[in-house]
Amino acid sequence: MAGTLVLEAITVLLALPVVSSVGGGLRWWSVLYLVGLAIVMIVGAGMQRRPWAIQFNLGLQVLLLAGGFVHLSILIIGVVFAAVWLFVLFLRADVKKRMDAGLLPSQRMSGA
Repeated sequence: MAGTLVLEAITVLLALPVVSSVGGGLRWWSVLYLVGLAIVMIVGAGMQRRPWAIQFNLGLQVLLLAGGFVHLSILIIGVVFAAVWLFVLFLRADVKKRMDAGLLPSQRMSGA
């Protein structure tokens, strides 16, 4: 999940030139919003062991989707990463289910 947040922060920062050239130019508030969001994502990547990390990550997705007021491209990035986070949550639930059932390869007895 930390890697996903870092990639998402990079993508948000790479959207700055797009918003600048296609979106009619950057305003001080749009730069502050996008750079601030990217910084919070990078800081959040280091906090993924906390029990509230998943709620934090999903909250960041809501903020990213709200970035549609900056430019449509930010909304599209938000939709794409919302789908990525749904897939991450699906994978997490699947691994947890397999772990609880003892079906992971590392949980099997060797030589049995």
